[in-house]
Amino acid sequence: MTVTIILNDPPYGTERTYNGLRLALQLKKSEGNRVRVFLMQDAVFAALKEQDTPTGYYNIGRMLAGVGRAGEVRACVTCMSARGLKEEQLIEGVTAGDMALAAEWVESSDRVVSF
Repeated sequence: MTVTIILNDPPYGTERTYNGLRLALQLKKSEGNRVRVFLMQDAVFAALKEQDTPTGYYNIGRMLAGVGRAGEVRACVTCMSARGLKEEQLIEGVTAGDMALAAEWVESSDRVVSF
């Protein structure tokens, strides 16, 4: 099954991005699942390199990298541009994507979930 998860909220401040990534990590444990995450709006900051969170606190960058190792992660290029974020600032495994790619993912997915 192919699942696309669209994240919109910032990496910290609400738990929507955290919960979306928890779902993605759980889904990728099942054999045969293909998990794709598309970052939009302030969720593009989830892919920012060198996140330094307190000990014992979840780190969205590490969670996102875990999804990227076995799935696909893209950050909206328009959202990145509006926020002054460059592709070289993103963690390994995350690249820019556009709305055409997001639409393609939605059309080709068995399930789409938005946080």
